[in-house]
Amino acid sequence: MTDIRRTVLWVVFTMSLVLLWDGWQKHNGHPSMFSPAAPKAASSAAPGTPASSGVPAATAAAGQAPAPAATPAAAPSEKITIRTDVLTVTVDTLGGDIVRAELPKYLTSPDPTVTDQLLQMVHLQKKPEFTPEPVVLFNAAQHYRAQTGLVSAQGPLPAHTTPMTAVAGERELKAGQDQVQLRLESAEVGGVKLVKTLTFKRGAYTVGVTHEVINTGTAPVTPQVYLQLVRDGSTVTGGAAFTPSFTGPAVYNDKAKFHTIKFEDIDKGKVDIEKQAGDGWVAMVQHYFASAWLVNEPGNREFFVRKLPGQPGVSADTYATGLVFTLPTLAPNATATQQATLFAGPQEENNLAKLAPGLERVKDYGMLTILAEPLFWLLDKLHGFIGNWGWTIVALVLLLKVALYWLNASAYRSMAKMKAVAPRITELKERYKDKPQEMQQAMMQIYREEKINPIGGCLPIFAQMPIFMALYWVLLSTVEMRQAPWIFWITDLSVRDPYFILPLLMMASSLFQVWLNPPAADPMQQKMMWIMPVAFGIMFFVFPAGLVLYWLTNNILSIAQQWMINKQLGVN
Repeated sequence: MTDIRRTVLWVVFTMSLVLLWDGWQKHNGHPSMFSPAAPKAASSAAPGTPASSGVPAATAAAGQAPAPAATPAAAPSEKITIRTDVLTVTVDTLGGDIVRAELPKYLTSPDPTVTDQLLQMVHLQKKPEFTPEPVVLFNAAQHYRAQTGLVSAQGPLPAHTTPMTAVAGERELKAGQDQVQLRLESAEVGGVKLVKTLTFKRGAYTVGVTHEVINTGTAPVTPQVYLQLVRDGSTVTGGAAFTPSFTGPAVYNDKAKFHTIKFEDIDKGKVDIEKQAGDGWVAMVQHYFASAWLVNEPGNREFFVRKLPGQPGVSADTYATGLVFTLPTLAPNATATQQATLFAGPQEENNLAKLAPGLERVKDYGMLTILAEPLFWLLDKLHGFIGNWGWTIVALVLLLKVALYWLNASAYRSMAKMKAVAPRITELKERYKDKPQEMQQAMMQIYREEKINPIGGCLPIFAQMPIFMALYWVLLSTVEMRQAPWIFWITDLSVRDPYFILPLLMMASSLFQVWLNPPAADPMQQKMMWIMPVAFGIMFFVFPAGLVLYWLTNNILSIAQQWMINKQLGVN
C-alpha cells in the first residue's frame, strides 16, 4: 500500500501526457489517436457549376424544390463595403452574399511555435516583424460567406446566384447615427422579385436581413426563403499549441438542443439532426468567433447540413448549414416579408445569451461544460470587481483553495506522516526484504498506529484535476481573455509565456513539492517522481500563460499549506 499513491499519480500524469500529445497532433492537422479522420470524398460536380451554388433542397408543398439555375460566368458583380464601429462588411451584389466581415476591435496576434523561437535563438535570427490586422470571419480564402435566396417547386426564383442592384445610400455609420442600411433589388426571375435590406447598427455584431418577396407574375407562387452559411473544412486553431477547439457547423432548437457536426461526419453521411422544428438557429463555429443565422420568431423551419458539390478552381471541399422557411402562397401582385438576423462576431458568452436561446453554447468547453460554465461565471463575477484577468485567476485559485482547504489539509497531514515514518518503513524493507508478506503486515501495523491513509494524498489530485481541465477549456474558449494582459511581460493570457518564465517557475515549484513529499521506497520510482515535474513542466511551455499562472499559484499555496502542516507535525 506504500506506493499506491505514487502509482496513481504516475497513471494520472501519463494519461495527461497522452491526451496532450493527442491535442498536439490534432492542432497540427494530424488525425487523433482515438478518432482518425476519414479521407475526404472526391468532388463530383459537373464542369461549369458556379462557386458555392449548393442551395438547400427544400421541401415545398408540390414536392422537392430544385436548385436555381446557374448564373453565367459573366454575371455582373460589385463589392460594396459597409463600415460601423465594430464591423467592416463586404457585400457582393451577385446574390447579396456577405463575402467578408472584419472585426476591427479584435486584432490578430503572432503565434510562433517553440521550435521556431528556439531556431531563432540558435541562429541569432532577428524576430520577424508582425503587424496586427483585424480578425476576419467571412473571407474568400476559406470560401466562407453568408447567403440567402428563394427556391420553389414551381421553378427558379431569385437566389444567391442572381445579380442584384444596390440602391444608393450611406455606406458608413457616421457620428450621431444609430444605423445604416443597404438595399438590394433583384430583377424578376420566375415572376418574382426579391428585395433584400441589410441593417447595420452601432455597437452590434448582428446584421438585420429583411427579405421582401414580390409576386410580379400572373400566377400564384409559394416561395421558400433559405439562409445558409458556407465555408471549407479547414480548422481554425488558437494561440496555444494544444487547442483542439471545435470548428464546423452547429444546430440548435428547443427539441434537440445544441448539436455540433464535424466536417468528417458530413463526408461520411453521418449527419443526424432534427430536420424540422418551430424554433432554432444554425451557426458556423470556430475558436473565439462564430457566425449564425438567427430567427427568434416562432415558425416552422427546416434545418440542413450538407457537403456542397465540387467547384471549378476550388481545391477544398465546402460545406453548408442553413434554414429554410416556407412563405404563404402569394397571389399576383402580393408581397410577403421574412426577417432574419445574421450574427458575425466574438463568442462573448453574456452577449450571446441575449441574442437567441442557447447561442452561448457555441463557446466550446469540450466535455467538461458542466464544470466550465460555473467556473466562467465565477471568473466573470470576480473580474467585475478586480478588472484584471490575471489577478482574477489568482483570486479564483484562492477561493478554490479555501473551498478545498480541509480536503487538502487531510491529504497533506497524511503525506507528512508518511514522510515522518519513512525511515521506519525503509528499515522494515531491509529487515523483511525476503519476507514480503511479513513486511506488508508490519507496514500496515505502522499505518494503523500512526493513523495514516497511504492513498490519502491522492484525494486532492482527483478533486482538482477535473477543475484544472475545465479551467483549461475556459481559458482557451473565453474571448474576453484573448490578448488580455496580466503584469510586465505577460501581455496575453490566452497564449504561451513568450519568455517561458512562468513555466520554469511552475516546474521549480513542482520539484519543491516532490522534496516536501515522503520519498518512494523504490529508487527507480523515486527518480520518476523527480522526472515527472520536469516532463510536465516542459509541456507547460506551450500552454496558455493564464493556465500556467493558475497551476503556479496553486503550487505556491499548496507548498505553503503543506509546509505549515509539516511544521505543526514536526516533520522536516
